[in-house]
Amino acid sequence: MTKAIDNLMTAIAHGMKIRPKVGGFPYLAETLYQAGVTKNTWSLPSCQSVYVTKLGPVVMQGTPLITGTSDIAPFDREALIHALRNDQAGKSTFPEFLAATWNAGVVGYEVDFTKRVVVYYGCQGEEYLEEYPEVRI
Repeated sequence: MTKAIDNLMTAIAHGMKIRPKVGGFPYLAETLYQAGVTKNTWSLPSCQSVYVTKLGPVVMQGTPLITGTSDIAPFDREALIHALRNDQAGKSTFPEFLAATWNAGVVGYEVDFTKRVVVYYGCQGEEYLEEYPEVRI
């Protein structure tokens, strides 16, 4: 295991441990930022996640949301916001959140830990940007 992978996995585990069930993402994000992660890019439905860290980039392959060939839902901003609010309220698991964002027509998203923003993308250039609050750990 490289230092970049070890550092990332340690930060993710710590962030998941300290984050509250409701409104927990900013705590995970701050933990990753303090560990030197500057950006995280998710590709849906493959659930591939690329982390850009000060120790080097790391890719993590999650369980894909679909297999085979599939239509992509139209980008639905309101459905995406609903998925976000459910997640922020602790009403969904992370896999459920990913499925809900995919069903809302999101094909990827990028977290900028320096600017504290997440941008969600549709396949035809649609974007939805959401800021998240600074927290102290």
